[in-house]
Amino acid sequence: MVTESLTSMPTDWRRALAIVAHPDDLEYGAAAAVAEWTDAGREVAYLLVTRGEAGIDTLEPGESARVREAEQLASARVVGVHSVTFLDHRDGVIEEGTALRRDLAEAIRAHRPELLITLNHRDTWGGRSWNTPDHRIVGRAVLDAAGDAGNRWIFPEQLGEGGVEPWDGVRWVAVAGSPEATHAQAVGESALARAIESLAEHRAYISALGDQDPADYARELHTTMADAFAPRFGGRRCVAFELFPR
Repeated sequence: MVTESLTSMPTDWRRALAIVAHPDDLEYGAAAAVAEWTDAGREVAYLLVTRGEAGIDTLEPGESARVREAEQLASARVVGVHSVTFLDHRDGVIEEGTALRRDLAEAIRAHRPELLITLNHRDTWGGRSWNTPDHRIVGRAVLDAAGDAGNRWIFPEQLGEGGVEPWDGVRWVAVAGSPEATHAQAVGESALARAIESLAEHRAYISALGDQDPADYARELHTTMADAFAPRFGGRRCVAFELFPR
């Protein structure tokens, strides 16, 4: 695990697209940073590869998808995100390959972001804490699709009249939750409070994890995460990312 000091995230950008596997992935990983960015006038959009239909054991998939989609929309609004799109890849069994890359490249071409955000694509969260297939597959596909979107000869059927145009303007891919973090975004009290509220909006999901109050759970998790990387960032609370320049 990398332990060097963290570098500040770049700030010379206007548009970001966050692509993750499930409703709640961004609330666990990047919400406080997103709140800081939207407060500064930057535009952030969310793309969810699934609707989280396999995420709550006590709800059948159709109802789980309905509940978790509504929770995601509410949680995004808390941190200033108003563009939230859901794909229909199957939760828990997302397939690696060109079909996923095609969907992500099309979204990148449509949104034209300078910054892409995703969740940990590595095998573990650090140590022996194994990551899930959906996270690994989507994270790697985002890194690949950043290049696909700029190449007009990859998925050319998307281009032309009524379609999208190639977009080679992605400058960075920022991976939240990575055990190999390199950069960080400082977060203040307001952004942290909104991140806590944003995660707490996932009431059904958090309640299904155990007998815990969603607000208390979210507060403990976000303050712990914001404090964890502070020693590597000049003592400032922050959200850490592994940053891949392009």
